[in-house]
Amino acid sequence: MVAKDKTTTLPPPHSVSVLGKAVMESLSEGVVLFDAYGRLVYANDSARRLARIEDDAAPQPADALRPRLIALGGRVTPLRSGGASLGEVVFLPHAEQPRTLAERERQAIIDTLQRTSGRLAEAARRLGISRTTLWRRLKAYGLRPGNGRVGSTSRA
Repeated sequence: MVAKDKTTTLPPPHSVSVLGKAVMESLSEGVVLFDAYGRLVYANDSARRLARIEDDAAPQPADALRPRLIALGGRVTPLRSGGASLGEVVFLPHAEQPRTLAERERQAIIDTLQRTSGRLAEAARRLGISRTTLWRRLKAYGLRPGNGRVGSTSRA
């Protein structure tokens, strides 16, 4: 009887089609794809920048990279086809998205004022707050409306 080798050989990692890469590169958020064995298959440009993943690096296992991706706000989603596990994908938030609640509120105010051409009453209505509250938020965030644009106040 021949003794079996206790080390198992893994199949080569799957490759991602050109179309699949194009789709992942078109997304503003970072996308990191792992195969069923936990090996890094692909990371789009945004993910490589955010997580500092080298292009020519040896395949990194998910266990080594996952904590860093989660610390960056990554959402892990398993990939399945029927009952078979194909691996997992980690979605990283867009690098330019505000992270704190205050940053998100500030950005929402700026975006709404730009969409309403600086009309405070209309912006407040769309945001679901009073004009007084909007003025207080503008002051708190160092913003001043003017001529349909929102600019930062200069603090010289």
